[in-house]
Amino acid sequence: MRTDRAGGSPSRELSILGVLSAGTVGGMRILVTGAAGNIGTVVSAGLAEQGHLVRGLDLREPADASTFALGWITGSALDPETVDRAVDGVEAVVHLAGNPGEASLPDSLESHVHTTARLLDAMVRHGVPRMAYASSNHAVGMTERTDSLPVDVRGRPDTFYGVAKVAAEGLLSLYADRHGINSVAMRIGSFLPEPASTRALATWLSPADTVRMVLAAVTTDRPGYHVLYGISANSDGWWDLQPGHELGYSPQDDAAAFAGAVPDRPGDAAEGERVGGPFALPDAGRPAFD
Repeated sequence: MRTDRAGGSPSRELSILGVLSAGTVGGMRILVTGAAGNIGTVVSAGLAEQGHLVRGLDLREPADASTFALGWITGSALDPETVDRAVDGVEAVVHLAGNPGEASLPDSLESHVHTTARLLDAMVRHGVPRMAYASSNHAVGMTERTDSLPVDVRGRPDTFYGVAKVAAEGLLSLYADRHGINSVAMRIGSFLPEPASTRALATWLSPADTVRMVLAAVTTDRPGYHVLYGISANSDGWWDLQPGHELGYSPQDDAAAFAGAVPDRPGDAAEGERVGGPFALPDAGRPAFD
C-alpha cells in the first residue's frame, strides 16, 4: 500500500520548477535525505536553482549528480557513521528519506523515527540548527473533515506510517526544546504533477509549491518547532494555511486548474470524510506485526 506522497516522473516534476523566480535569499549548505526519490529530486534541483549548495543522501544513486555541489553519499540514514558524515558542515537538513508506504509498526518506526533521531543527534554534535521534516497528512488522517483544519489538532494517525510521523514530530519538538534545533514539520498532502482524484483537488501539493515550502522551512527566522500543511493554494482546500504563511510559505498553485480533467469515482464521497482519504477507511488497517 502506497501513500499519496509518491507519483509522477521526476523529469516532469523538474520541468514545472521553471515557474520559480531565479535568485535566493542567500546560499546555504543543505543536506537532503531521500534525495533520489520523487520529492527529493524536485527539492534538490529547486534548492540548487535558488543558489543553495546541496548534499544528497540516499540508498541509491541520483539521476543527476550535478545538482549536488556538496557531493553525494550513498547510504542509509540509519547508519550513524553515514549520517555523521552527511551532516558534517551543513547548515540545514531537509529530511525526506523513509518508506513512503504502509508497513509493520516496527518497520515504520525504524524508517521514520529512528532515522530522524539519528539525524537530530548528529545535528546536535555538529551544531546544525535547522531541520525541515517531511511529515504527512496521515499523522492526522483519522480527523474528520472540517471547514478549516488547524495545525494544532491532536495526532490521529490513520496507519502505522501515520503513527511514525506523529512520533517523529514529537522528536522534533523535543530537540527544539532541549537543544534549540529549529524545525518545521511539513504535513505533506498529495504530492503529484497534477491532481488525479476529487480528494486531491483539496490535498494537492504541486512540485513548484513543494520547493517553495522547503525554502520557507529552512530559511524562516521563527525559532522553535512548527507545523505547516504541505498543500497548494487549492480553491477546494480545507486546510489552515496561515501557519505556513507565518513561516514564509506562500503557495501559488491551485488544483482547480485541473478540475475538469479529474473524473468522478464511486469512492470519492467516502474518501472525503476524513483527512487520510482511502487510508482512513475501515478496510485499510493491518496488524502491527508481521
